[in-house]
Amino acid sequence: MQAPPVKDGPRMNHDIRVPRVLLIDQDGEKQGVMPTSSALEAAEEVGLDLVEIVPNADPPVCKIMDYGKFRFQEQKKKAEARKRQKVVELKEIKLRPNIDTHDYEVKAKAMHRFFGEGDKVKVTLRFRGREMAHPELGMKLLQKVQEDFDDIAKVEYAPRMEGRQMIMILAPR
Repeated sequence: MQAPPVKDGPRMNHDIRVPRVLLIDQDGEKQGVMPTSSALEAAEEVGLDLVEIVPNADPPVCKIMDYGKFRFQEQKKKAEARKRQKVVELKEIKLRPNIDTHDYEVKAKAMHRFFGEGDKVKVTLRFRGREMAHPELGMKLLQKVQEDFDDIAKVEYAPRMEGRQMIMILAPR
C-alpha cells in the first residue's frame, strides 16, 4: 500500500487537526485562542483560507488569508532575491618576474576593473628556467602588487610558491 502524498508548505483549512488555535484575522488583528471549527467558520465567512503559520507554538497560530496570493508573493520574493544575488568570480592575472613597467600597468588596470566588478583576483607569477634561482624577485613583485592595491583589496591568500609558480589571491574590500 502506498503512503499518502506529503504536502509541502503550511497546513490549511481542514488539514489543521488541533483542537484549539490562536487566530489572527485578515487585517492582522489577534482574535485570541478559539476552537479550530469556529476559526474555520470565520475564514469561510470572509471567503479566505485558514493557514497554519506557526505550527510548533502552543496553541498553533493560524491566520486568515488568501493562500494562493500568499504563495505567489513568496515566489516573487525568492525570484527577486535570486536576481539580486552576485556570484563572486575568481579572475586570474598572470605575471612574470621581469615584467616591464608598462606591461605591469596594463595588468594593474585589468585588476582595478575586476575589483570594481566585485570579483576576486588570483595573481600567478610563473618562473621559467634560471628565474627559479631568484624567487625573491617574484616575492618583491607580489609585494608591490599588494601595496598598489592595499586601498581597494585585501590579501586573502598570501604569496606562496607552488612548484614553478608563486600564487597570491586578493579580494575586494
